Amino acid sequence: MFKSLLSALPLALAFAFPAHAVEQADVVIRHAAVVDVANARILPDQAVVLRGEDIVAVGPDADVAGNWRAKRVVDGQGRFLIPGLWDMHVHFGGGPALIEENKALLPLYVAHGITSIRDASGDLPEQVLAWRAALREGSLAGPRLFTSGAKIEGIRPVWKGTLEVGDEAGVDAALARLREDRVDFVKITDSTLTPSLFLYALSRAREAGMRTSGHIPMALTVPQAVDAGIRSLEHIDYAFKAGVKDEAAIAADFAAGRVDRAEANRRLQRGFDRDTALAAYRRLAAAGVFVTPTLNGGRIIDFLDADDHQDDDYLAYIGPGLRATYAWRVERAAKATPEQVAARHAHYHQLAAVLPLLQQAGVTIMAGTDAGFLNSYNYPGIGLHEELALYVKEGLTPAQALASATRAGPAWFDRLDRYGDIAPGKAADLVLLDRNPLEDVAATRAIRAVVLRGAVHDRADLDRMLAETRRQVADWNARRVP
Repeated sequence: MFKSLLSALPLALAFAFPAHAVEQADVVIRHAAVVDVANARILPDQAVVLRGEDIVAVGPDADVAGNWRAKRVVDGQGRFLIPGLWDMHVHFGGGPALIEENKALLPLYVAHGITSIRDASGDLPEQVLAWRAALREGSLAGPRLFTSGAKIEGIRPVWKGTLEVGDEAGVDAALARLREDRVDFVKITDSTLTPSLFLYALSRAREAGMRTSGHIPMALTVPQAVDAGIRSLEHIDYAFKAGVKDEAAIAADFAAGRVDRAEANRRLQRGFDRDTALAAYRRLAAAGVFVTPTLNGGRIIDFLDADDHQDDDYLAYIGPGLRATYAWRVERAAKATPEQVAARHAHYHQLAAVLPLLQQAGVTIMAGTDAGFLNSYNYPGIGLHEELALYVKEGLTPAQALASATRAGPAWFDRLDRYGDIAPGKAADLVLLDRNPLEDVAATRAIRAVVLRGAVHDRADLDRMLAETRRQVADWNARRVP
């Protein structure tokens, strides 16, 4: 009897404890080609397992998929899986009357594979902070939102929605307010802020452990801003300025009133020097300063003579109040003489040529669009894909362009531990593409599904998001008084 029980024991244990226990998951994406952006390579036939907002397993489908039972299985056969896209420079604004039109932009980002955005301040800072909280708790649908809150500016600035400061005590009070708002970074602009207070704000923010970005005053050099603590240069213009051999002399002459802004800009355009630029960009890289080029916005305005965008299908997704904010730049561009138009074209190409030099010097390039109110025809959502196309056109590889939109943003926020890769422990923010983006960056537009916070939005869901925004804009158009 005892002997028979012993002989039966292994079989009983086998039934009680299966050799390969099957675990429960929410989603398994099977047979996908995972794009390892960091190493610019494709990992074929992978299974990616999601539980809640986390990736919990990744590996060859034959080794991984059988260990999991999922509520939803996504077929990735013949498709390519990338980390969610980040747009690191967007704006919301146009005044309180346009709050709902701005909110309607949020689904456009998700529908275009953009799972995180960085708001670089507009004139609705309190509303955007409220959206950030609602997005985090799930009561509002849209991408992850990082924001600067209200920007720091001088007294009576051009830009609305600012914290106006006129002395060091004012800067300290503004930074205290931003800490209370738990902003993700600090934006500092220069329409009326004095150069000395600009540098003071940078240094005080750095002391407080706050990341900074902004527009550098003409009376300062880029190295001065870097030394004070700026963490990202917004718009490629400032990177161009850093490559001008006589930048310091031009800044000093402007500060002393010996030249006006127009003459300072003419001297900057004439003074770019490749060797000076590469040396300056290597210093940027060593200091950990990133650059957000925002090429697409400049291209649109500089070439309005070739395309006035009046027939853009995407206008159907932009509310009438937001479209109206486009007018001031369009009207200003329309007044240009043929010589000024030619100069605009030449200047755009001069700026864009800086991009491969930044890459060569090791500067981290962050994809950002400048999309939002005021910035004419620079559309939230599709604008990021246009930006990436320009990066490749100007000399980056598709892999480098893709990294600028998937890994640079998390790196700037020191969050590569959580975002920018497809691996266990990372956030379940993913985009499933029909084509290989390492071969053609335009493949980022060929979206089959978007995973945001672990929730799968298939092509039908994404099309419904677009249709709902289009319907809402059509309703606003019908109700708007001419």
